[in-house]
Amino acid sequence: MSDHPTPPTAVPLSNDGRRNDDPPRLPFLHMWTGPDGLSRINESLMGGFGLKSVGGGAAPQWMRPFPGEVEAVAFNVLPVGWLGEWHESPKPQWVIPLRGRWFIETQDGTRVEMGPGDIHFGQDQDTADQDGRKGHRSGTVGEEPCFQMMVQFRRSPGAATPHPFG
Repeated sequence: MSDHPTPPTAVPLSNDGRRNDDPPRLPFLHMWTGPDGLSRINESLMGGFGLKSVGGGAAPQWMRPFPGEVEAVAFNVLPVGWLGEWHESPKPQWVIPLRGRWFIETQDGTRVEMGPGDIHFGQDQDTADQDGRKGHRSGTVGEEPCFQMMVQFRRSPGAATPHPFG
C-alpha cells in the first residue's frame, strides 16, 4: 500500500478566517481517475472563498459558490461491518460523514479513513479494470454505524485532476 494522505482535518489552515486579505482554503480528500485509468485519492484544498452575508443582520462570512447541477441529496447509514466491494462512485459526489467512521481504498493501494469533520469528493468514474477491481472499495470502521450526507451531481463540476477546485 502507498502512503496514506493526511486526513483533511489535520491539515493546518492558512487563515483562521479573520484576515480579509487571505481567504481560507477548505481541505478535502479527492478521489479521481488518473491518466492510467486507476482510481487514486489525495489531499486537496478548495479555494475561491469570498466574504458575503447570508442575509438579514448576519455579518459577512467566508462563502464559496459551488457550480454544477445537483442530481440528488441523500442521507446514508452504513451498518457496522458494512463493506462495499470494488465499485465506482455512481455520480460525482460529496460524501460528508456525520457520525461514525468509514474507509476508502483506491486501485493505487491507498487507504484512508474518515470521520466527522472530514469531507470527500468522489470522482472515480470510468476506471480501468485491474484484476477484477474497478473504482474503489469502502466500508465502516469500528463498532458504530457511519451516518453520511451525500450530494450527487449530474456531471462533474471539476476536472479529473488532483486539485479540481483550487
